Amino acid sequence: MLIVTIDTGTTNTRVRAWRNNMVVGELSAEVGIRDCAKNGNNVRLIQSIKTLLAQLLAKFSDEERENYRLVASGMITSEIGLCHLPHEVTPVSMRQLAQKASARVINEISEKPIIFIPGIKNKTTELTFDSIESMDVMRGEEVEIFGILSQQPDLGASLVILPGSHSKFVRIDDNKNVIALATTMAGEIFDTLTHQTILASSLEHQFVQQLDREYLLKGAELSQQVGIARSCFSVRLLDLFTEATLDQKSSFLLGAILASDLLAIKNSQALCVTNDIKIVISGKPILANALQLLIKNDSYFTGEISVLKDKKEQPYSGLGAISILNLTEYK
Repeated sequence: MLIVTIDTGTTNTRVRAWRNNMVVGELSAEVGIRDCAKNGNNVRLIQSIKTLLAQLLAKFSDEERENYRLVASGMITSEIGLCHLPHEVTPVSMRQLAQKASARVINEISEKPIIFIPGIKNKTTELTFDSIESMDVMRGEEVEIFGILSQQPDLGASLVILPGSHSKFVRIDDNKNVIALATTMAGEIFDTLTHQTILASSLEHQFVQQLDREYLLKGAELSQQVGIARSCFSVRLLDLFTEATLDQKSSFLLGAILASDLLAIKNSQALCVTNDIKIVISGKPILANALQLLIKNDSYFTGEISVLKDKKEQPYSGLGAISILNLTEYK
């Protein structure tokens, strides 16, 4: 039987068809929860998912088009999505998420029920200025985390890092529960600096293509010494007064920004990690490799560090959504 996963983020929606835990079809559209906020309704999102689903299913047999299951995750369960579900409070297991999943038929999309998976938030007491750093939320990354855990049964207590526009740092315990999380905007900051600031001309509006280890580490070192704002401007100085290549300047900027992520890991009230924690990184290869280099070079961290490759035919987000779906009461 086909399983169709729907993954809606802030700006994009991806629909994948799966058979035997392998992607056999995939389509996406530049429509997300931001469109719901901008338009004041979810009509465009519904229409886009309907179109993507119809185009995707058209590639399969009549029998498979009649017999398939739908599961959705991400910002689609936010307040302005298609099925609002409150965040589950840590600690959270895969089975708990399955128990809190909700089935809803949206006839404009399909006559079959869509199983919606909720997000996760940290357990905190009353929030104040002093405790706000202990709170965090995620919608979408939880299925990626449980997808990783489904493929890494012996992972144990660890910190899983998912670098991206909004990077997630997620603590896992020995029982495969999500016990804490923290978010940074490292990727989004890098993108903004690269495209919308004075650094855009120095970087030719391009993300780093080939990491330069020396410049990455130097950017991180300077950021730790004088702060992210000053170290980022140093990219402009590298452009004006040195022969640094495009990748060297971009690597320097990446190091300067990611140094703040390492600071977050060490000092986050939300994560409360120890220096010997096992670290697993999964995500965009350049960001993942950069973080691995920086962590290995930081004397604070003494635990094992590894990078996982997210396979195109078996993305962790889909594997996690399917694993949760199979634990629900909806068959």
